[in-house]
Amino acid sequence: MSLTTTVKSIQDIMRQDEGLDGDAQRLSQLVWMLFLKIYDDRDQELEAEDDDYVSIIPAGYQWRAWATDLEGITGEDLIDFVNNDLFPTLQDLTLTDANQMGHVVKHAFEDAYNYMKKGHLMRQVINKLNEIDFTTTDDRHAFGDLYEQLLRDLQAAGNAGEFYTPRAVTRFIVDQIDPQLGESVLDPACGTGGFLTCAIEHLRQQVSSDAHRRQLQAAIHGVEKKALPHQLCVTNMLLHGIDVPSQIRHDNTLARPLTSYGKSDKVDIIITNPPFGGREEDGIESNFPSAYRTRETADLFLVLILRRLKDTGRAALVLPDGTLFGEGVKTRIKEKLLEECNLHTIVRLPNGVFNPYTGIKTNLLFFEKGKPTEEVWFYEHPYPLGVKSYNKTKPIRIEEFEAEKAWWNKREENEHAWKVSIDEIKERGYNLDIPNPHQAEEEDHDPEELLARYHEQQGEIQDLRDQLKGILSEVLSGK
Repeated sequence: MSLTTTVKSIQDIMRQDEGLDGDAQRLSQLVWMLFLKIYDDRDQELEAEDDDYVSIIPAGYQWRAWATDLEGITGEDLIDFVNNDLFPTLQDLTLTDANQMGHVVKHAFEDAYNYMKKGHLMRQVINKLNEIDFTTTDDRHAFGDLYEQLLRDLQAAGNAGEFYTPRAVTRFIVDQIDPQLGESVLDPACGTGGFLTCAIEHLRQQVSSDAHRRQLQAAIHGVEKKALPHQLCVTNMLLHGIDVPSQIRHDNTLARPLTSYGKSDKVDIIITNPPFGGREEDGIESNFPSAYRTRETADLFLVLILRRLKDTGRAALVLPDGTLFGEGVKTRIKEKLLEECNLHTIVRLPNGVFNPYTGIKTNLLFFEKGKPTEEVWFYEHPYPLGVKSYNKTKPIRIEEFEAEKAWWNKREENEHAWKVSIDEIKERGYNLDIPNPHQAEEEDHDPEELLARYHEQQGEIQDLRDQLKGILSEVLSGK
């Protein structure tokens, strides 16, 4: 039976369980099971190589102990074991600094949940998973591709769509950033690990020795705030050969004071698609200098990136149009970016790249830290011939970026590319929403775009209110 058929069978079984409501819950259920099976397959490989190896998971709770017997525990006994024995044990593992994998397992399960209520259906799912052999390269590679499809399917699962960045976008960004062995790579809002898996694949082409392999293992860093995408990302790292994905932390990377990031926290490369359009919880903005305080998530991430990049470090990220044209705090953040970094390229993507999660226009910003910007090149990515928008069945494809790649190192202005000097940008008040001068400007009446601009402006108004409130409080307290 093919892997695609196996996973489809698992999904069909899960749909029969009334405890599972929607694709997001079904995927969450599947992922904690996958994690334990993949981890146990990895344990068995390490046990075969090292007689002294002992798994962090107690013997009675390893996948092989309760899941591999086709006629094993089932029904209410299975549900009781999972809910009242397995999960509490994994969530309460004894941790030591010496065993980083213990932290990985505990954090993967600290917010995990068993949604299934029918033990006989859970047993059927487990038996189907046992048909996949993650110790073989072919099965692991094939399932990695299938896992990507599962993540794409999440785009239609309400807000879960924010966890997935189109593979063509992550591939293009990683190709142009071109990480090298020996460099550290960070995604501070890593979601399910799309950028990081692309970086792993890119770096793996450079591996030719055990020393190189160790460099690759140490290179990958990520932080994810939400439990489901964090668990998805850790599982994704295991699938892509990261033996101990302890550098994928379950945390809010914005919750730490900016000034507390020191030299040891700086990295060579940052690639990310930070959440945009959202507002951070009260108090998060106080972790940032007063000039850059805002509750707009994407803006805070941009300030964080500037702090965590090494001198000569490289970064690329996805940002909405609102960041380019925004004023107030956004202006000060862009001024800081252009003074500290060479913002050499902005690729302007058309509507619909992130459909159905959002239809607003987005941009890919590429910059290097250490030298101020002298000019910014813009490249307007066109729709393919005959395409008016992207959707779930017709997403953006990596082949569409061949024009940008051919232009990248031999830059000349053309119908899609133009450059703007830093003096002109300053004259524009650091507004980077600069239209293509080679095409007639069209008035944009897209409802989602207009609504997004409205929310951006409302956010800026709220930021100004917060600043005025702070000033008034200081004046009144001084009296």
